[in-house]
Amino acid sequence: MLKAENIFKKFGTLEVLKGVSLEINAGEIVSIVGSSGAGKTTFLQLLGTLDKPDSGNILINGINPFSLSQKALAKFRNSQLGFIFQFHQLLPEFTAVENAILPALIKGDSLAEAKEKANELFDILNIGHRLEHKPNELSGGEQQRVAVARALINKPAIVFADEPSGNLDSKNSEELHHLFFELRDKFNQTFVIVTHNESLANMADRKIVMADGKLA
Repeated sequence: MLKAENIFKKFGTLEVLKGVSLEINAGEIVSIVGSSGAGKTTFLQLLGTLDKPDSGNILINGINPFSLSQKALAKFRNSQLGFIFQFHQLLPEFTAVENAILPALIKGDSLAEAKEKANELFDILNIGHRLEHKPNELSGGEQQRVAVARALINKPAIVFADEPSGNLDSKNSEELHHLFFELRDKFNQTFVIVTHNESLANMADRKIVMADGKLA
C-alpha cells in the first residue's frame, strides 16, 4: 500500500531525515511519535507528496508519485490522498459544506454529487445539523470534523493527519481519536498520524518512534 525506502531529506545544511524506510499495509492505522525536531512532520509531508525527498523512493499502491507530471501528481493527490492538519484550515467565507466539497469539485464531481457525499459524511461525523454554518459559528471539535469530511470526500486510499487533535480539548480529542477507527472500519482507509498525544499513539495498530531523523 505505502512503501518508503531509504528516504533522505535536508534543508540547507540541516539533515532532517537520514535513511528512513517504512511499509504500511492497507487498512492500517499507524502513529508516528517522537520529540520536536525528530523529523515526523517532514516525513509525513514526503509520504503525502507535499514535498519531495532528496533521495530514496516512495511508492503508493505501486506508483511512484514523483515520477508523475505536476498535473498528474495533483490529480493523484486529489483522488488518492486525504489530509488533516492541527489547524483545520477552513475557508472562513465558506459554509461547512462548501469547505468540505472543494476537493470533490476539483476532482470533477457535480455540485449535486459533491453535496450528496458531504451530507453522508456529515451524518456519519454527527454534524449533519451544521451544514450551512460558517467556521466561526462552529466549535473547535465541529471545525475539525468538517476538516475530516473534507479529507474523506473523495474516498482516498490514505489519510495523513498531522497533530489532528493538537488544538482540541480532551473530550473532543478522544472523540476524534475514536472516530478515526470507526472510519477505518467503515471505509477500510489507511491512516498515518503524527501526534504528541500518547493516548492516540497507543491506540494505533502500530506506533513508530522517530528520533534524530531515523526510526528508533
